[in-house]
Amino acid sequence: MSAAALTTDAAEAGMLRIAFAGDWMLTHGLPGPDPVLDELRKSPKPSAIAFDTSGLGSWDTGLITTLMLIHRSAEANGVQVDDSGLPEGATKLIALALAVKEREGARRSEECKPLLQQVGDGAIEVWEGGRDLLTFVGDTILSARRFISGKATYLKSDVALHIQEAGADAFPIVSLISFLIGMIFAFVGVMQLQMFGAGIFTANLVALAMVREMAAIMTAIIMAGRTGAAYAAQIGTMKVNEEVDALTTMGINPIDFLVTPRVFALILMMPLLTLYSSLMGILGGTVVGVMMLDVSLVQYVEQTLGAVQLNSLFGGLFKSLVYGILVALAGCQQGMACGNSAMAVGQCTTKAVVMGIVLIVISASVLTIIYINLGI
Repeated sequence: MSAAALTTDAAEAGMLRIAFAGDWMLTHGLPGPDPVLDELRKSPKPSAIAFDTSGLGSWDTGLITTLMLIHRSAEANGVQVDDSGLPEGATKLIALALAVKEREGARRSEECKPLLQQVGDGAIEVWEGGRDLLTFVGDTILSARRFISGKATYLKSDVALHIQEAGADAFPIVSLISFLIGMIFAFVGVMQLQMFGAGIFTANLVALAMVREMAAIMTAIIMAGRTGAAYAAQIGTMKVNEEVDALTTMGINPIDFLVTPRVFALILMMPLLTLYSSLMGILGGTVVGVMMLDVSLVQYVEQTLGAVQLNSLFGGLFKSLVYGILVALAGCQQGMACGNSAMAVGQCTTKAVVMGIVLIVISASVLTIIYINLGI
């Protein structure tokens, strides 16, 4: 099998002759059409293109691909192409490919939009997303009323499964993250407070930070990436498989059957996970504090107990309740809004995590301002 070769020769009267030689098979390295394309870009351009395939051996679609590139470039530069020198099979394939014009918009193209248009499109997208979320919240509230009154259609086994997934199954990751966060807070506190001879107040720092803010918000972010994403993927996959449409056809409200049990499961588990996260964070801070400070375990525990008040504890638990509702709504709403393709499932899962975290941060800011004004 001889190597493929492509040569160009400027014939008389501005004619560009392209010679193909060797075996043009995809299984072997083929030369690119760059020499021909360079000739077509020159000024003056050739008046026409002709082909010489007397030295051509075996060929497959590798030859056709190269010929199509030459045809497209010649058409773009206004140069005529004479296919009479090509093999009969290649001529027919090229004629077939050129018989139907390429549909406009068939190719992907990078459209560079002006900055103002991008800002406007982003604002419209945020507005529509907020409107859809508000509508979904209203539907969920009505479904929750039916759920509490016993009129909603759902499986009790599903509720138990969602409680396990949002509760016990999340213990390992919540334990690890909370313990490390507590250690980090304690380390920073010890390094700073020891300079003022107030190292024992590291216990106050860790306890208040975990109970009031960090336990709730870190647990919520973990659940947004873990449970909220799972909700979006599960419901989104059901949308793709037309299972949601099947529920509607059978007269079952998809919100009652799919959304409300998941929301209630996360509402029940978030305060418990937050309480457990606070304990693990304080435990991590205790390990660092006892090791780095000249205090006993009893002293550190007494300082911690004196720092935590009931208003701080219940304030953190209320935040966790709000965060749990937002994470569940974000995951379920994006799942119900999923498209009908596998790619759409991935996109709705990503959007669920992003929306959940954004809602957590916004609500944390609002609740903190409210707590400050109320003196909590």
